[in-house]
Amino acid sequence: MTRSPVLIALALLAACGKADNEPGPGGVTVGEARALDEAAAMIEQQRLPPEAIPAPRATPAQTKPKPPG
Repeated sequence: MTRSPVLIALALLAACGKADNEPGPGGVTVGEARALDEAAAMIEQQRLPPEAIPAPRATPAQTKPKPPG
């Protein structure tokens, strides 16, 4: 029974975080700082998001020639 108030207090404290639009480190917002951290991690892992990779183009050998006429 005595654990309940402690657990409630810890849950409330855990929910207290900065909003994405609040000032963060280096003059950027918290959301911008998070996005920069994610981008840095992607660069370090040398991977790109799928939408950043262009679709492959067909080479002349892969295209069918049009029949004459």
